[in-house]
Amino acid sequence: MKNLESIEQFEQLRDGGKTIFMFSANWCPDCRIIEPVLPEIEEKFSEFAFIHVDRDQFIDLCQQLDVYGIPSFIAFENGKELGRFVSKDRKTQEEIEGFINGLK
Repeated sequence: MKNLESIEQFEQLRDGGKTIFMFSANWCPDCRIIEPVLPEIEEKFSEFAFIHVDRDQFIDLCQQLDVYGIPSFIAFENGKELGRFVSKDRKTQEEIEGFINGLK
């Protein structure tokens, strides 16, 4: 999973194609638990670009998007929000895949 580098990159990815942004942080234990399954999820849903957003590095973006709990996921297609899985709760692989399946 690529890391978000800038707000400009976020806007380009959000507005061009299908992208799922995963909001996370190094200190987040629930984020660490799902890390091992993320490559499998990315492979299953290859029509999406998956981008890791460091909550601490992009706190203004998180506020702008109302992301107050992590790990959280927001999907966009060509600038339009397709859906969000945003909460402070721990997420399972099945829940994440269910969220992505619901976008189609």
